[in-house]
Amino acid sequence: MTDQMTWRAGGCHCGAVRFEVQTPDIIEVEDCNCSMCACTGFLHIIVPSSRFRLRQGAERITSYTFNTGTAKHMFCSVCGVKSFYVPRSNPDGFSVNLRCLDDPKSFDEVRIVNFNGRGDWEAQAQALAYKSKD
Repeated sequence: MTDQMTWRAGGCHCGAVRFEVQTPDIIEVEDCNCSMCACTGFLHIIVPSSRFRLRQGAERITSYTFNTGTAKHMFCSVCGVKSFYVPRSNPDGFSVNLRCLDDPKSFDEVRIVNFNGRGDWEAQAQALAYKSKD
């Protein structure tokens, strides 16, 4: 990974919801196969709250929770796209969908890592948290 950080803009399909996320130029994203992520094709860029800024559309966001209720799945109420949400694995931060960035090819490198959300979710989340501290 690199220490170089860049603010990147993104949003939903219709443009009603816009955000910025600060990320390294070399990133690792998670491709989860849980029921929610498999349906939406979400590629997770997980960041702390300090590296996420909602720029417009707060009034257009609706949310959905299920299972433990920890994750806050937020959708644009106009087009239905979930471009970011509060993940169960990091409830103090955000997970941004790589595919919802204005220029997802602006990174020097993107590594996609499989996350088995249909299997033992807790063990996968612990392994990911441990790996990110290395």
